[in-house]
Amino acid sequence: MFEAVEGMLAEHTELEGRLAEPETHADARLAKQLNQRYAALSSIIGAWREWQQLGDDIEAARELASEDPAFAEEAESLTGRRHEAEERLRRLLVPRDAADDKDAILEVKSGEGGEESALFAGDLLRMYTRYAEARGWKVEVLDAAESDLGGYKSVTVAVKAKGTPEPGEAPYALLKFEGGVHRVQRVPVTESQGRVHTSAAGVLVLPEAEQVDVQIDDNDLRIDVFRSSGPGGQSVNTTDSAVRITHLPTGIVVSCQNEKSQLQNKEQALRILRSRLLQAAQEAADAEAGEARRSQVRTVDRSERIRTYNFPENRISDHRTGYKAYNLDQVLDGDLQPVLDSCVEADLAARLEALEQ
Repeated sequence: MFEAVEGMLAEHTELEGRLAEPETHADARLAKQLNQRYAALSSIIGAWREWQQLGDDIEAARELASEDPAFAEEAESLTGRRHEAEERLRRLLVPRDAADDKDAILEVKSGEGGEESALFAGDLLRMYTRYAEARGWKVEVLDAAESDLGGYKSVTVAVKAKGTPEPGEAPYALLKFEGGVHRVQRVPVTESQGRVHTSAAGVLVLPEAEQVDVQIDDNDLRIDVFRSSGPGGQSVNTTDSAVRITHLPTGIVVSCQNEKSQLQNKEQALRILRSRLLQAAQEAADAEAGEARRSQVRTVDRSERIRTYNFPENRISDHRTGYKAYNLDQVLDGDLQPVLDSCVEADLAARLEALEQ
């Protein structure tokens, strides 16, 4: 498995040269792509060199152990460190999702439970926003339909990283595990008897596609305009500024009404449409290659939940990984990393197992 690193050394050197050329940075997208690949290779090569150096150090310590017993202890200590370095390198060499270095489009929709579900959708959005802020990411609201009590019937946001994230640290690489149905158990604000109710909200996470990732033919689009509805004031509701785009070949429909300008709503809708088309293309490629891609639940059915948020017990449970903790209040305040780490570890273990079969 480690033999593959040998072939990466030449590519790493070539990328270093290209990134030093001024003309590379004249194309911002190319520079970003090269930086991402260079960062990934740098992590792998750094771990490989550490693994190799520890091997040389162990050999030297063993040779000296015949003269000084202290070197035998050092060799044993170095062997333990080399096992750790080896495991780190194995993890870095595991093939990752091709979209893991992308930003993310995240959609949250209310489901069963009426107003309570819409309020919970708002809680989830707040959780993701605070988690993103803690990581230094930017969250941009693309479209939102608020409920009467201040929650969300649906809300779509873009989550963008600053600079070039380390491998596995980009928004989509982490947030993709949030796709599915989230179930909440608590006493709703509308409940007068103090009874605990169960409701659900659905989350869909897409890699944000750039224009060059997905080519859209204007002839494949049907664009309708309509008057915005819901909260927003007179300036929102007095013009036909909302836009609905239908991609005729696939039947995918995207609508946006958050902006006052019809042109702005059209641009936001196209961003979401490109991301959905990219996701569909990736799923089709995975299916053709015979790989079982982890599916995200598109319907908000309480029986198909990935996680439960139990307010009376302050408990959060992830049903895919078995993760359970009693700090729900902290998680909803943005302390989401331990939950995501359990998903990342489970995914990595499955990929390692597949490689070894």
